[in-house]
Amino acid sequence: MSGKGFLNVTCWLLMFCAATLNGADAVVADSRYTQGDFRRITAMTAKILDQNHYSQVKMTPELSRKIFDFYFDALDPMHMFFTDGEIKRFTIYRDSLGSSLQYGEYEFAFQIYDLYRRRYADYRKFTGEMLAKKIDFTIDEELTADPGKQPRPENKQAMHELWRKHIKNELLTIRLRERAEADEKSKSGGKKSAGNAKDPAKVILQRQRDVSNNIEKRDRIDILGILLDAMARAYGAHSDYQAPKLSEDFEIHMSLSLSGIGATLTNEDGYVKIVELVPGGPAAQSGKLKVNDRIVSLTQENGEFIDLIDMPVSKAVQYIRGEKGSKVTLDILSGNSSAPVKVTLIRDKVNLTAGAAKGEIKESNGAKVGVITLPSFYMDFEAVMRGDANARRASRDVLQIIEKFKAQSVDSILLDLRGNGGGSLPDAVALTGLFLSGGTVVQVSTLAGVELEKDPSPEVAYNGPLVILTSKLSASSTEILTGALRDTNRAVVVGDSRTFGKGTVLRVESLDRYNSWFRKHLPAGSLTFEIAMFFRPGGSSVQQLGISPDIQLPSLTEEMKVGEIFLDNHLPWDSIAPVTGKKWDTELDKKIAVLKKKSDARIAADRDYQAFIRQIELFRSVRDRKSISLNENKRYAEYRREKEISEEADRLFTEGDSGKKNNRDVVLEEAVNIAADLSRL
Repeated sequence: MSGKGFLNVTCWLLMFCAATLNGADAVVADSRYTQGDFRRITAMTAKILDQNHYSQVKMTPELSRKIFDFYFDALDPMHMFFTDGEIKRFTIYRDSLGSSLQYGEYEFAFQIYDLYRRRYADYRKFTGEMLAKKIDFTIDEELTADPGKQPRPENKQAMHELWRKHIKNELLTIRLRERAEADEKSKSGGKKSAGNAKDPAKVILQRQRDVSNNIEKRDRIDILGILLDAMARAYGAHSDYQAPKLSEDFEIHMSLSLSGIGATLTNEDGYVKIVELVPGGPAAQSGKLKVNDRIVSLTQENGEFIDLIDMPVSKAVQYIRGEKGSKVTLDILSGNSSAPVKVTLIRDKVNLTAGAAKGEIKESNGAKVGVITLPSFYMDFEAVMRGDANARRASRDVLQIIEKFKAQSVDSILLDLRGNGGGSLPDAVALTGLFLSGGTVVQVSTLAGVELEKDPSPEVAYNGPLVILTSKLSASSTEILTGALRDTNRAVVVGDSRTFGKGTVLRVESLDRYNSWFRKHLPAGSLTFEIAMFFRPGGSSVQQLGISPDIQLPSLTEEMKVGEIFLDNHLPWDSIAPVTGKKWDTELDKKIAVLKKKSDARIAADRDYQAFIRQIELFRSVRDRKSISLNENKRYAEYRREKEISEEADRLFTEGDSGKKNNRDVVLEEAVNIAADLSRL
């Protein structure tokens, strides 16, 4: 937060304090929030965003309308519980909601939530009545694959029809899962275990009962938090408000991501979705799980079946994690696939060193290529602040790997940053400097002006041929390094059509310290918001558009709908004045044309890469499906077709005629080939 913004908030809070504080409010029970508390927390959140968010957008009717829409979508992301007519009934608040929040008026949150609570009770009743009747799975009808992108139902009749199809799809998903499992056991000569299968209707009713209990028992501060979060997101895609309990759950959840299966999870549209695979964890090592996959259910080693749909992620994690060495079988939906696929993992404690930089020398047509795999820009901040010369940090580890490579006379170096989501900015700057001889690495634009982050040392650790391998999952600090080395013609960038596109700096602000100024010592939650934007030395932001490669390689991540551009209300791409700097290789563009031609020829002739491309095409066809059939035989036929194409690709992707599965990373190997070609040029 800038000094000016901090003082503005401070002065405003003191004025607000003088106007609202009285003796009765001075003592509050641990978790009891008064109307005055709600007003204060609401107004504090609005004021901090208004004065300190990088976008500097002001509270206009347009911004108010975003808050209005985001709140309804937060409660009803699949557009199932509010009709179009009901939304229109509340439009009297739409243009003024934002300014009301600035004055601490929060009642809208509870008014809409009460309607949502009553509507979900109606949904439960409707479900019970529907499941008591026979359901015909031979009718040819469809459900929209992404209902959240469709208009809300016009009236209650249309809403009930949507409910009917949604419940039918839930039943069908369970039936298909059991049918696929029975087919697999029959094929392998096994018998289906008696007593393990649950009545699908009971599974759905139990799930709805759990969701209903959560809706009914939600604390009022948590309900208010949903509206305040909608307000924060109206300012920027990475801005959010977390109510006190949510902040605590988030911290617990983040620590749990380092045990069990090694995946960071979130809730989206009623599903538990994978947002990150922890390097070295069972999920990442299996090679069978991807970012954006949804976990619909799981089976424990003892046969206990757990349905995860509509379950809060904090509760789902409790079932997913477990003792080291135990097994868990997940039912995974990828894209708009027709039926879940089972993935069995052995739980393990994730070795944090698995997330450290690794070096390996690979050969390509006689050239030695040093491959550095860097999962994140990590730094032991506490040790660095103590002045510990041996503090663990990415730049230090990479430097040691480079020295080993130089001792073994590598011909070129490849930086594999495909899964690197960022990390420490200072270490990203220091690591970039290992390949440059001074100059600007990144420009940081704040409300106070533009600051230049420069290479801290004029010395170059490695001055030979350099290739960077990126993907749509490469973000933040990774984009800073890639942008700097590309703008100076220091490296050839290969990979997906773009990187993630996260070009903003975030600040996490605890509201508790502001609350204490009012002599209030109850939790007030936390606020995260964008306070700055990164720009490459050439003046282009990495925000939204990411960084395009010099040579694009076919990959599975290319087909994923991930990146800043897919986030609602992301800040737009921008540019500022470039900073002058030395170009490392003035002939690089000519070399890239030669490298691309050689790469295209290799990929066309590579049997394994072509098999991999077939899998990519399958994923694309499933991803782009606009609707889902509710006819059981048609839906199962789609599932069988998907499975056959996948198995065909697996058969092609083998080592000779041995039948042994080939685990080649064809994308990495082609990047190595490009690095070898670059060394010869």
